[in-house]
Amino acid sequence: MSLRPHGGRLIDRTVKHQGEIERMEEDARRLPSLELDERELSDLEMIATGAFSPLEGFMTRRDYLSVLEFSRLDSGLPWTIPITLATDGETARRHGPGSRMALRDPAGTLFGILDVEDAYPWDRRREAEQVYRTTDTAHPGVRYLMTRGDWLLGGKIALVRRPPHPGFESVLLDPAETRFLFRAKGWRTVAAFQTRNPVHRAHEYIQKCALEIVDALLLHPLVGATKEDDVPAPVRLRCYRVLLDRYFPPNRTVMSVFPAAMRYAGPREAIHHAIVRKNYGCTHIIIGRDHAGVGGYYGTYDAQLAFHDFDPRELEITPLFFDNAFYCRACEGMASYKTCPHEPERRVMLSGTAVRRLLQAGELPPPEYSRPEVAEILRAAMAVKPEGSPRTGVA
Repeated sequence: MSLRPHGGRLIDRTVKHQGEIERMEEDARRLPSLELDERELSDLEMIATGAFSPLEGFMTRRDYLSVLEFSRLDSGLPWTIPITLATDGETARRHGPGSRMALRDPAGTLFGILDVEDAYPWDRRREAEQVYRTTDTAHPGVRYLMTRGDWLLGGKIALVRRPPHPGFESVLLDPAETRFLFRAKGWRTVAAFQTRNPVHRAHEYIQKCALEIVDALLLHPLVGATKEDDVPAPVRLRCYRVLLDRYFPPNRTVMSVFPAAMRYAGPREAIHHAIVRKNYGCTHIIIGRDHAGVGGYYGTYDAQLAFHDFDPRELEITPLFFDNAFYCRACEGMASYKTCPHEPERRVMLSGTAVRRLLQAGELPPPEYSRPEVAEILRAAMAVKPEGSPRTGVA
């Protein structure tokens, strides 16, 4: 299968030469500034490194409306998630098309430059309905939308400084780097596994099933903005490391953090995750039950069904669909609804709530559910968390 980036070309909007960086920093002192939140900074980085190819900047009105209504860029290329930069109406009116703006974090640090091509109002409720299938502010994606400014700025960007990723520097590979790595190792087929939760035995099972099909696995944990009650990224990384070190073939697996923000957009985000992993050079992506879901907003297999809305030749990445997996005491091994004929009471299936209660009580979940080494890391992390700050997402 072709490893072409989405749209045919891997975008690079990073400023690499020190002299050019210094010139842009000097120019930025005279430019109006726009403060970016954590998600927008993440999007800035993902655009610049080519992860969001073919985007070269934040979406203009034509792309935005086309994505919202048709899940395609204005060019017709599949794209499901709006990548936008919000501001207030006064800023949009003062700094319209033709303007340049310095993109900074809340501390005032310069990260990029925006060449404004478009400024336009947007409908939060319409985006919520189309992208998240709900306007309920209990949904974290909808809640975020409702805090954003009334106008959107679109245009190409230049990244002059990478957002910091403390502790993750040794496992942060950009799309150009993963592509180089896959070629160097001779891997013709690579399956990506998207995760924002610690890996348990069901995840391990479907990853190893994928390894029976492809040359290699890219474990690609998301470390950008997530819900406040998700397990912190450093804890998750410790879980992934121990699992890979002890239970996976090192010559067929690689881990790299994925510095994107989580949208919790279910079916739309599943397609987005697939497109982005194609940009990283993957030929396959694992899509399990309720991929990128949250609460009860999406059907169990809606994310898998979403792939039927596109011609496979358009996406150019093969989804690997998996059912819910579990340990069956009668089968004496891992199984799924597709392979196990036994009654539910023979299956070891724990809810996230049940696992949290065990860990909070200082107990480990059964080894059929989670590797003891992984569970021990989670138990230790829960033991030191501040009182009154519950963590969920351990499932």
